[in-house]
Amino acid sequence: MVFNVRDSKLQIKRDFPYDVHEIENIWIPMKDGTKLSAKIWLPEGAEKTPVPAILEYLPYRKNDFTFLRDSIRHPYFAGHGYASIRVDIRGSGDSDGILYDEYLPREQEDALEILEWIEAQPWSTGKVGMIGKSWGGFNGLQVASHQPKQLKAVITLCSTDDRFADDVHYMGGNILASDMLWWSSTMLAYNARPADPAYVGDEWKDKWLNRLEKTPPFVEEWLTHQRRDHYWKQGSVCENYSSMTVPVFAVGGWADGYTNAIFRLLENLKGPKKGLIGPWAHEYPEVAVPGPAIGFLQECLRWWDHWLKDKDTGMMDEPILRAWMQDYVPPEVDYEERPGRWIEEQSWPAPSIETKRYFLDKSNLLDQWDKENKVNISSVQQHGLYSGVWCPFGQPGDLASDQRMEDGLSVTFTSEVLQEEMELLGFPNMKMTVSSDQKEAMIAVRLCDIAPDGASTLISWGMMNLNHLKGHEHPEDLVPGEKYIVDVQLNAVGQKVPSGHKLQVCVSPTYWPHAWPSKKPVTLTLFTDENTKLELPIRHRADNEAESWPFQAPEAAAVAKKEVLRKEKRERVIQYNLLSKEWVLDDFSDEGARKIIENGVEYGSTNRNVYTIKEGDPLSAKATCKWSLTVGRGEWQTRLETSSQMTSDLEYFYLKNIVTAFESDQEIFSKTWDKKIRRDFQ
Repeated sequence: MVFNVRDSKLQIKRDFPYDVHEIENIWIPMKDGTKLSAKIWLPEGAEKTPVPAILEYLPYRKNDFTFLRDSIRHPYFAGHGYASIRVDIRGSGDSDGILYDEYLPREQEDALEILEWIEAQPWSTGKVGMIGKSWGGFNGLQVASHQPKQLKAVITLCSTDDRFADDVHYMGGNILASDMLWWSSTMLAYNARPADPAYVGDEWKDKWLNRLEKTPPFVEEWLTHQRRDHYWKQGSVCENYSSMTVPVFAVGGWADGYTNAIFRLLENLKGPKKGLIGPWAHEYPEVAVPGPAIGFLQECLRWWDHWLKDKDTGMMDEPILRAWMQDYVPPEVDYEERPGRWIEEQSWPAPSIETKRYFLDKSNLLDQWDKENKVNISSVQQHGLYSGVWCPFGQPGDLASDQRMEDGLSVTFTSEVLQEEMELLGFPNMKMTVSSDQKEAMIAVRLCDIAPDGASTLISWGMMNLNHLKGHEHPEDLVPGEKYIVDVQLNAVGQKVPSGHKLQVCVSPTYWPHAWPSKKPVTLTLFTDENTKLELPIRHRADNEAESWPFQAPEAAAVAKKEVLRKEKRERVIQYNLLSKEWVLDDFSDEGARKIIENGVEYGSTNRNVYTIKEGDPLSAKATCKWSLTVGRGEWQTRLETSSQMTSDLEYFYLKNIVTAFESDQEIFSKTWDKKIRRDFQ
């Protein structure tokens, strides 16, 4: 999660239409007396000739963790005539208070007060746009749903409209084991860091100890709500799309974990909207991998100029969706570039998309239904270890391996050799008639491209908690042996499958560590009746479709100067013990350490996530996430050590979280949280 510019094509801009004045720290007062810490980049002369504002609102610490990435974007916007504002959310960075959870109503209420504060400033026209990736993309949508008068447009990157079923918590109603605990452990460590004495003064230590004592491990609350209840509906803008007409520019990448929401937003939002999907992981498109990167900041300016300065940039006359149609590449766990081309759609859903159906028999995908067979699909607990991380950040090793290592652990159905190439754009869907031998079960579906040499590339995947077939709000027991109609929507895809290749669907009742395993080993029976079919969104290329590159080269402001104190390192290792039959996925990231020259802050981090499971024993599943973070300046040095663990038995989940804080290597605080939470159809 450390900011890096891996794309050497980034053009650094130093001459802008406006000189930029930087306000290193300013306090924004809230009505309850809380003060939020902000940094502002102002165009020179804005106090005499007010300008629109752009707000980024995050819990990731403007003085250290996002300092480098902020340096390439906010001065760029300010240099083009915008007040660019970066605010630490309540309870994070130097801001007062405690951050009790993500996306709380309090967070949105604070944002509304921030917008009022911006409007009242002498340098402000009162028109504001919000931009953010991930957390900042979420809260941009959430604030827009309140329809504040100041907010004129939003750019949301790598975010979702659905906090329950399409986030790091309960994908398809299943506990996302690989990311729920990891993300909670990440925020536990991030939130436990102290405010900077340079800005909060001598009270920094008392504030730190208070933050350490009161900041909870978020996973306890998340696991308490195993159904789509009021907790998840709050902040999920899909609950009421009609509540927001603020213009939205939704951006993401095929390698990211959050691309699905772009299609839903384009289809359902009532206001002006645009979508952009590249080959990228969870990162801004001007620096993201896999490439190609684009001139995204120029696209942002076109959006802001249209909605905040009333300039006709032509952007709203352009197609509603631009997407990178990916060519086939052999399976690798890391790509610098993905070959392909830019395509455009004037509307979504698009008339160019047609549904192609494949029917199943015992092992094949057929153009026409033949007859009904029964196929038994048994649990293999280690299935899924080679499927990559759920939300790649562009680190080496994030992507899925050759799926031949997974295919033998599931039941597969394979097409004939394709006589013509096929372009997929949108959501593949798998409809199935299934029964289960257990009252609780899940199902995972993978879609793969099989090359002539046998290499198996993961195109898309999806999963469903079968106890949620009647909705995520009201799960219920399955009746063993009873047939159920199941719809598994796979993740959105933009992919060309070449002629000479085959398509393969792989089905399993396990997908570790993406899905927490069912309580008991499960055998599903799939019935290949007329209801059981794969539905693919086939895009038909128009005869007159021009191949063009609609974007400028990527550019940005100069990256702030830094000194590398420790280089980064990544290891992702899968081990198997033949005697104990235990599988271990050990994912280690040393995110390095660096010193920011401008403010003297030194910071670094390491993160190890270990997922273990034994063959035939779903109750052996264990996830362990550990962080070590440092932040300091000169003689002021601090360190955080955190450990988070999740296990289960037939009735309960067990959570253990530990935070230990050090000042200059002397332990000053330690706290342990132990929590037992009843399993609720998980």
